Amino acid sequence: MALNSKANIMVLLLIRQYHEQGVNGTLSIGGQRICDTIELPWRNNQRRISCIPEGRYKLRRRLTTRFGLHCWVENVPGRDAILIHSFNRALKESKGCIAPVTRLEGPGTGASSRVALRKLMETLSPYFDRKETIFLTIQSTKNEHTQKGS
Repeated sequence: MALNSKANIMVLLLIRQYHEQGVNGTLSIGGQRICDTIELPWRNNQRRISCIPEGRYKLRRRLTTRFGLHCWVENVPGRDAILIHSFNRALKESKGCIAPVTRLEGPGTGASSRVALRKLMETLSPYFDRKETIFLTIQSTKNEHTQKGS
């Protein structure tokens, strides 16, 4: 896995593809694909209507009645309450969060998000249990800069 043994840091990589109706991505650890993801389209990091900026974010495990076991994405510039939780249609169900999905069905749409979230949390739980730091690194596909409008 993508564990930096010197500092007990694990990196979860999200590679995005930007579309007008939503963002699709792939989550992996150490080159091993975990699942796909969906998000809102890029709208200049505006609250509740945009995906978050590319970058590196610390993850925290969280359990709530509403979302069950999921992740909190910490320290997103200009944003709060960004989660990785289940939903299947970004434009209808998201307010800026990231959803793992088992299968992509179109820009910002997917299927079987609860199954994918369960798989993701099962993958991450040993790292959380050992109190290792988990970072989410978000990037676009190579040479794609549509997020920044260039």
